[in-house]
Amino acid sequence: MKAFLDWKHITFAHPYFFALLLLVPAMIWWQNRGRKNINPALRLTTLGGIAALPQGARARFRPLLFVLRIAAIVAVIIALARPQSSNTTVNNDTEGIDLVLCMDISGSMLAEDFKPNRIEAAKKVALDFVDKRPGDRIGLVIFSGESFTMCPITIDHNVLKEQIAQIKSGMIQDGTSIGMGLATAVERLRNSKAKSRVIVLMTDGVNNMGLIDPLTALEITKAFKIKVYTIGVGTQGQALIPVQTPLGTRKQLMDVEIDEPLLRQIASQTGGKYFRATNNKTLETIYSDIDKMEKTSVEVTSFKRYAELFFPFALFAVICLALEMGLRYTVFRSLT
Repeated sequence: MKAFLDWKHITFAHPYFFALLLLVPAMIWWQNRGRKNINPALRLTTLGGIAALPQGARARFRPLLFVLRIAAIVAVIIALARPQSSNTTVNNDTEGIDLVLCMDISGSMLAEDFKPNRIEAAKKVALDFVDKRPGDRIGLVIFSGESFTMCPITIDHNVLKEQIAQIKSGMIQDGTSIGMGLATAVERLRNSKAKSRVIVLMTDGVNNMGLIDPLTALEITKAFKIKVYTIGVGTQGQALIPVQTPLGTRKQLMDVEIDEPLLRQIASQTGGKYFRATNNKTLETIYSDIDKMEKTSVEVTSFKRYAELFFPFALFAVICLALEMGLRYTVFRSLT
């Protein structure tokens, strides 16, 4: 019964048989035409004597025979069309990537060469990047003078996006510790069983703090075979940066210093690539390029099963025909 009610999954193997339904209105027309041309078995000079008599039950229900025949023909046509219930099962085999976003949140990330500033621009593109990768586990590490895991690698991207949205400069000691940031990101991935493990490391400065040297962190990364994409953030020349003074916050032009040789070395020795972002547009393009280079592999397998549903219609047709014949030669037996 459930298969008959689920019309969304019912198909017909031979739908062209439905063309035979055109015979039904033709039969109805012929039946009505035949009644007009019927030859009476008994002729009367007048009907006045019997016009007032009530119509008998057999006369009232005699059209039931024709209805049964039409129902049988319609059921036979449906059975010939072979209705089938289809059930489709889809298996998605996802070859996901475990990825960590490693973001610099030092004071220089408040520079306004990006709009509204570097850190807010970085947060926006990170959120868009996460939305494009629903099949991956992604984590978040932030660093400045030290490093901190804001979100372990997770498939719950809503939680991750909430953590990204809460990033702000000054959450941890100021400075730039690229080595500590990279080492912490590696720690998040070292026990991962994913086929591909990736770190996207973004910074706008030169390593000047931290307990782990960047080259030492690089060797650790290579030992665990983790790929690193590095991004240098900052315009060419000078950028306007908010600076705290005794008179309050003042904006000053400061030189943009990015350790590009180090970032290139980290990327090239781990199989990644180095990018330089000088404005919002180039930063968006960089994340888009990384998204294309690190695609998640998804294999979709579809299984479709069919269940034949013609038998109930054929059985219904036989019952209607048997019932019609039984009634025609018993209850509704004709005089002629």
